[in-house]
Amino acid sequence: MNEILQIENLQFAVVRSPSRKTLGITVERNGELTLRTPEICSETLMEQFAHEKLLWVYTKLEEKQLLQQSSRQREYVNGEGFYYLGRSYRLMVVNSEVNTPMLRLHRGHFILQASGIMGAKGHFIHWFVNHAKTWLWERTHLYTERLNVTVSSLNVRDLGYRWGSCGSNGAINFHWRTILMPPPIIDYILVHELTHLREPHHGEAFWTLLNRTLPDWPLRKRWLAENGAGYNL
Repeated sequence: MNEILQIENLQFAVVRSPSRKTLGITVERNGELTLRTPEICSETLMEQFAHEKLLWVYTKLEEKQLLQQSSRQREYVNGEGFYYLGRSYRLMVVNSEVNTPMLRLHRGHFILQASGIMGAKGHFIHWFVNHAKTWLWERTHLYTERLNVTVSSLNVRDLGYRWGSCGSNGAINFHWRTILMPPPIIDYILVHELTHLREPHHGEAFWTLLNRTLPDWPLRKRWLAENGAGYNL
């Protein structure tokens, strides 16, 4: 009979191993949870460990849900809406012109040259990457002094189902989709990664520091989990 550990509304499949010395949790691609333990480990110790990891588990489950949610197929036609900084802008396809950007934001519309329709998604991603770098750098300067951290570089690219990541060398990375979000949500993603430069792990010190910088971070985090998948191409 398979051993199951129930914590709140989550079920962990317990896998015991005589060669294992520590406890660990794995969030599978399909959202199933596995708790790996030494062969001799009490249920009390497993429950305590799982409770300590709940925030991490819920974050990973949200990421998996985001990865699995598919957005509708874009057609890149006149009138279709595209998000930028939380606001939807209608697309206008115009006759191609020489020495004019393939895609630009002008007077409340995204303007796409007709010759760029076949590669429209790529043009949008390129535009979002370039604009996100500038916008995020400016916002970063608002929080680095408050958090007493130094950012060595900021990169924007496709991070799969992650919104951001950071390295021990002070480099921070963001998904290009981040710039589609409303600014308060972008700030949450940004501050989350900057906090990791001080506190690499999701321990008590991390959440205390994040709470000191953004007291309403749980609301922003929940909004991102519930709405983030809709901000896509």
